Amino acid sequence: MRKNAFLLALVLTFAFTLSGCSSNLNATFAKKLSADEAKAKAETYINENLMANGSKATIDKVVEENGLYKMSVNVGGGQIIDSYMTKDGSKLFPQALELKAPEKAATDTTSNTNTAPTEVPKNAKPVVELFVMSHCPYGTQIEKGIIPVVEALGSKIDFKLKFCDYSMHGDKELKEELNQYCINKEQGTKYLTYLKCFLGAGDNTACLSQAKIDTAKMKACADKTDKQFKVTENAANKVDYKGSYPSFDVFKDDNAKYNVGGSPTLVINGTESQSARDPQSLMKSICAGFENAPSECQKAMSTASPAAGFGTDTEAAGSGSAAADCATN
Repeated sequence: MRKNAFLLALVLTFAFTLSGCSSNLNATFAKKLSADEAKAKAETYINENLMANGSKATIDKVVEENGLYKMSVNVGGGQIIDSYMTKDGSKLFPQALELKAPEKAATDTTSNTNTAPTEVPKNAKPVVELFVMSHCPYGTQIEKGIIPVVEALGSKIDFKLKFCDYSMHGDKELKEELNQYCINKEQGTKYLTYLKCFLGAGDNTACLSQAKIDTAKMKACADKTDKQFKVTENAANKVDYKGSYPSFDVFKDDNAKYNVGGSPTLVINGTESQSARDPQSLMKSICAGFENAPSECQKAMSTASPAAGFGTDTEAAGSGSAAADCATN
């Protein structure tokens, strides 16, 4: 599930009081608001200052807890965020954190290669769809892990790299995803060469040259696609936002079909697959989708998980990023 980036706005905004950034020595003696008054004040402030255009938050419930008003803020899409307000209405806090050491995830002591592949339907030629954001460190991580597998299996699979229907990493990501979409669409034989270079250092200019991409052709396609899906226009006008993030609707229907929540999301034969991100684990996950696995599935692949982000480093098993993603949850 996705969690609205409203929470981040709260963290940044409520370092100050609702009435300004100066302290109020009389707050201790201020009038206590009723629950209804506190609800109305918080709801007005959130909608006027924090929500994206066209979005509206409502406060479903207000109760007293630990000397504060606890508010269930409904920010849409089934997302509820518990926030807190002082009883005089001068301060609003986004979330309470339990001050105890978090329990270690079970995967902390488990090697990537011990991850069992998700049970997926069988096909003679598996369809492998990977949804990422171009600058999400966990998206780039799985891309680096899956490319050797795609190269090894070749035409035995139908591999499709797609993008999430929203972007969390600024204008550079929107532009990069338009460019990559067009390279893959119109200059597909050069796409993996470009992508491997880009994942190494994030230098798209150098990689366009290295992969011998026809940049004029790419730009014409990117401009046309941008206008068709109103990527730049909607981002600039804050239209069709996912919480606080601009949309990228090129693969909107596919995102909705598979209920893609974030980057990365791996779909094999129409079923979301949970896999570790090292090449060996990804080979195992994809080969589980064959009716009759080809000999290529027996090829030994690296068991080292690529490090998150750009670069060629690897990371220790159980480091934690093998299960992390970029998402609004």
